[in-house]
Amino acid sequence: MRKILACVDGSPYGESVAACAAWASERIGASIKLLHVVSPSPHRENTPDLSGAIGLGAKGELLEHLAELDESHGRLEQLKGKLILEHAEQFVRDSGVRHIELLHRRGSLLEAIGELENQIDLIVMGKRGEHADVDSLHPGPNLERVARAIHKPLLVSARIFQPIRRVLFAFDGGPSAHKALDYIARQPLLKGLECHVLRVGRVSDQAHASLIGTAHTLEQAGLSVHTAVRMGNAEEVMAAYVESKDIDLLVMGAYGHSRIRSLIIGSTTTAMIRSCHVPILLFR
Repeated sequence: MRKILACVDGSPYGESVAACAAWASERIGASIKLLHVVSPSPHRENTPDLSGAIGLGAKGELLEHLAELDESHGRLEQLKGKLILEHAEQFVRDSGVRHIELLHRRGSLLEAIGELENQIDLIVMGKRGEHADVDSLHPGPNLERVARAIHKPLLVSARIFQPIRRVLFAFDGGPSAHKALDYIARQPLLKGLECHVLRVGRVSDQAHASLIGTAHTLEQAGLSVHTAVRMGNAEEVMAAYVESKDIDLLVMGAYGHSRIRSLIIGSTTTAMIRSCHVPILLFR
């Protein structure tokens, strides 16, 4: 049986992540692993080293107090994580999912996902975690770390999940786009849906032939396909297309350039996560 890993926390994206996972589970016939990761206690990390400024007795008292804080924090986080997982479990169960596993880990989210990646077929995350500024347009730092590190498809949920009927496939002819094409053609996740294939920029004869070939591959896989070519800034064109065509899901390659290049000229992936109000399926 296929497996989906859904990362849930106390953010406003929790139910949307569960809804996306339940939708994908129904489409591909997969079980769901619900993962909640507790970060290490912040008390020790944020406490300065006072060993040279206080006596041995006071230092021992401080360490004892920190240990008590760690223990108290750990119990609260354990309970909080249990409640988050139980809520997500009930949500996906009410959506018709029967095969569910709860995973409660402590440490790094990226490391936890890395340990599980070989066991799963699809990862689902929210755009921002519970410690991110939900009013900010920027994606959470964990999302970018995961998207740059993993090699499985990553479904990024929007704030609110809506039924998915129309898909936009941003096809640029690169390796990530071809990986996405192969997945869409071989897997049942998007089968039967309306798929718009968009290429941004001037199109040569070779690129046009590639676009037509992509459309044919998707039609053979059971999708209803529309192709389009648009000029302009990639982020602006894709965002406008999503709005004008009432698109429910964007499919695109993820972080095709280095972090340094992204810092200098920006990242199309980050820009689309920031501006799009629909889920995004990323391939790297």
